[in-house]
Amino acid sequence: MSYGVLNFLYRLLWWVAAPVAVLRLLWRSRRESGYRRHIAERFGYAPVSPATGPGKLVWVHAVSVGETRAAQPLIDALLAANPEIRILLTHMTPSGRATGEQVFGDRVQRCYLPYDLPQAVRRFLRHWQPAVGVLIDTEVWPTLIAECKCFGVPLVLANARMSERSARRAARFGRAAHTVFGALSKVLAQSPGDAERLLHLGAREVMVLGNLKFDMALPPGALETAQAWRAAIGTRPVWAAANTREGEESEVLTAFQQVLHSATPAAPATTALATTLLILVPRHPQRFDEVAALIERAGLRYARRSSWDQDPLPADTQVLLGDSMGELASYYGASDLAFIGGSLLPLGGHNLIEACAVGVPVIIGPHTFNFTQASSDAINTGAAVRVADTAGLAQAVVDLLSDPPRRIAMGEAAAAFAARHRGATARIVRVLLAMIGL
Repeated sequence: MSYGVLNFLYRLLWWVAAPVAVLRLLWRSRRESGYRRHIAERFGYAPVSPATGPGKLVWVHAVSVGETRAAQPLIDALLAANPEIRILLTHMTPSGRATGEQVFGDRVQRCYLPYDLPQAVRRFLRHWQPAVGVLIDTEVWPTLIAECKCFGVPLVLANARMSERSARRAARFGRAAHTVFGALSKVLAQSPGDAERLLHLGAREVMVLGNLKFDMALPPGALETAQAWRAAIGTRPVWAAANTREGEESEVLTAFQQVLHSATPAAPATTALATTLLILVPRHPQRFDEVAALIERAGLRYARRSSWDQDPLPADTQVLLGDSMGELASYYGASDLAFIGGSLLPLGGHNLIEACAVGVPVIIGPHTFNFTQASSDAINTGAAVRVADTAGLAQAVVDLLSDPPRRIAMGEAAAAFAARHRGATARIVRVLLAMIGL
């Protein structure tokens, strides 16, 4: 099927889907009120005018929390390189927008990226008139890319990754995929593998510049908070399961119960395991209450971070539910090891770099196709171990908590791994500044 026909069908589908998308926003707002705010922005209507000033406007799109965190060193470096640069930061989720507000305050302007409808995208581009657009990670929207080309707005896919699975799916569209990816002005890939797959899909001007997430700075005071939490928790073993997704929490709780029951009086190295604390941090805030109910059904005693004032945590608390935003580094820092969610189920995994940067050993499941290179490198350097299933997760936790020398060595390897791969920010900034003539 030709690109023209596919493009017509794609745009027609969006016209049909747009009212449904709004209803979905309202439905999701029952749990997270932010979804009902700023709906007009999703159709290209901006409530504020672009900030005035002599500098050029750089538009950075970071779909949600992870991409916003990844964009932080890039935006900070752009503003440091030229304070007159104006930044527009766009998102797709309320949690991403809230993270942007928390991290950048009034140093940037923000709005939602419009739906991929021609008129909505045109309104957005006419209003903001960016000098360059930067899409973080894997955000590829055919209409947006085409309209940016028509408006003469260079569009860069930065920190670009393309898993083998995603590449196979995109390749099914044949020349249409080549047309879309070929319309990007530049692609700044995380790894040679990502670059090769993107080139096969038709991308031009592909450069391998590394992963921005290695340059993410820990939030101010994160390690101090972690130390205070650890003092309040006490000396018992602690492991974190972070960025867990729907269907995973029950598996993690099953593994946790296996860890608790692995302790035997005849084995001193495992006796302390009966007092282990699990810090469980769901990825999506709208699921906090749902996960709390899962913990209750599992018969485990728990506390919520939102209700814990950091006084000594009761010794009989078995699970600390991480129902807060922006404290992931502190959860990691208060733990002896970390399991990275999204990897037990075929969801592609989530970022393990922040845990490595804190210096904790990492456990990942079998499904890490969204972070293939980083996961492989972390395992090869001794920073992480991979498990096949729930039983494997439980055994890995037992093994690491029972072997302090190995756990310490893995933590040191994790910190060294994170430090060794820094530098993508500076390379990407040089490219962007050259594109806008600075």
